[in-house]
Amino acid sequence: MRISWKQWSQSGAPWVWINAGAVAISLIMVLGLLGVIAVRGLGHFWPAAVMQADYLNEAGQLESLIGEPVSTELVPAARLRDAGVPLNTDKNEVSRTLLKIGNRDLFGGDFRWVISDHLQQVRYPSLLMTLERREWGNFYGVPRQLLEGDKPVASFTGTDSNPQNEQSWQLLQQHIERSLAIHHEIVQIEKVEIGAINAQIERLRLQQRSLQLQGEASPAALAEIDVERDQAQRAYQQLQDKLTRLYQQANRDSLVVEAANGKQLNIALDKIVRAYRPNAMHLGQKISFYASKLWEFLSAEPREANTEGGIYPAIFGTVMMVILMTLFVTPCGVIAAVYMREYARQGLLTRILRIAVNNLAGVPSIVYGVFGLGFFVYFLGGSIDQLFFRAALPSPTFGTPGLLWASLTLALLTLPVVIVATEEGLSRIPRSVREGSLALGATKWETLWRVVLPMASPAMMTGVILAVARAAGEVAPLMLVGVVKLAPSLPVDGNFPYVHLDQKFMHLGFHIYDVGFQSPNVEAARPLVYATALLLVIVIALLNFAAVSIRNHLREKYRALEI
Repeated sequence: MRISWKQWSQSGAPWVWINAGAVAISLIMVLGLLGVIAVRGLGHFWPAAVMQADYLNEAGQLESLIGEPVSTELVPAARLRDAGVPLNTDKNEVSRTLLKIGNRDLFGGDFRWVISDHLQQVRYPSLLMTLERREWGNFYGVPRQLLEGDKPVASFTGTDSNPQNEQSWQLLQQHIERSLAIHHEIVQIEKVEIGAINAQIERLRLQQRSLQLQGEASPAALAEIDVERDQAQRAYQQLQDKLTRLYQQANRDSLVVEAANGKQLNIALDKIVRAYRPNAMHLGQKISFYASKLWEFLSAEPREANTEGGIYPAIFGTVMMVILMTLFVTPCGVIAAVYMREYARQGLLTRILRIAVNNLAGVPSIVYGVFGLGFFVYFLGGSIDQLFFRAALPSPTFGTPGLLWASLTLALLTLPVVIVATEEGLSRIPRSVREGSLALGATKWETLWRVVLPMASPAMMTGVILAVARAAGEVAPLMLVGVVKLAPSLPVDGNFPYVHLDQKFMHLGFHIYDVGFQSPNVEAARPLVYATALLLVIVIALLNFAAVSIRNHLREKYRALEI
């Protein structure tokens, strides 16, 4: 039996297909966006081949270039001619290639656009190497000599097939590993051991200042503080002497390298993070290198204005802030929802409160940031400093943006979401369940605690999931209440009180903004923007999956109460 168009449309089937198509298109767009971000971000860590070529430059002269081809584009030839670039072609469009030439200390920039047709004798010698440095970005060139002090211990010849080059390369890798071990020891002493001594000295200073403010600075108390300070100073001096010896050891080795323009440089090995020859690496070595670079991105600290190294402090700060925000917003939101649904008289005032809560969900996040700066930081934090940290004034302790105030600000921002979700869950519980509990002799509090709240716990977790999803990606309010470009240390360390909620912190969302829009080296920063954006999505997804699993567990646990 044939169904007419009118009957089919009246059956509602078209709307089902339209909704299904819209969902499918949205899913395809989301997956496509994530795919583009993943390819452009994760591809940055693959060891790209290094090209060497002769290039006919704008002055009509041949020069040698070494670098990584990054991208190629077609541009109108007229635009290049108007810019004063001579072209040896009559084509309307010209292909040009973006080369990452590195060697910023020599050339002033990491990238250079070249006309593809002007590249001659393009080759990929296996002796070409990439040096990742702590400063000045990558160096591309050829190794010449490995020095211990002023004594050459290894040399590299100009041919790729010479076995001596491989032996010298292995010796270079051993010396770099030695330098990295010394650098790690230096960082451990400077950040952990000397940091602990500095924290102790600062604690003694504040203790002495507090005694003076309270009028209890007796000679005996001051003498005891001086003894502890002298012990700390002696320990500090011993560490300084050890650091001096380590720096001398680190500065022993150096590498003579030759750049594309023939200029030779002497680079200290303690300035090198890693050295590798991408043109000589086979697939297994490239995969191993890719894994090490990806792990560095996840576990190391940033360097070179956040365009190199890792983003571990930003990951740590984001997760810790979200956890603290959840601990603050969940009890407050649940208590508010329970009061409005279970205890408050359902009248005009309650309706006004619900309207106010719903309107708070639509307030721009930057307004919450301004409120957090004015109330939490200046008023509440300043009051805490006056009451408990007078010895540290005029330097603020809590009267400055930090992790605690950022978490409270985002808790306030997401509070309406938790309240609404929890109240909806409470409203779905039948009145007969409450009446049955009361009829069996339970008090209202016991009914609420043992029956109502367990049944509404999945809805509470739904509110928490929505709160985490919104808070983890917020950036605007955090710029006012605690996030920074580069935090000197993590908010958790080995110094008492171990968790420093007053410290500023790094955040993945702000890191994306800073690297993408505030970086002086845009081309170098662009891949890290994609990689960090992908990581932020993954972190939010993992936090949501954890909350969803808890919600599903609670739903199964208390399903019997619904019968």
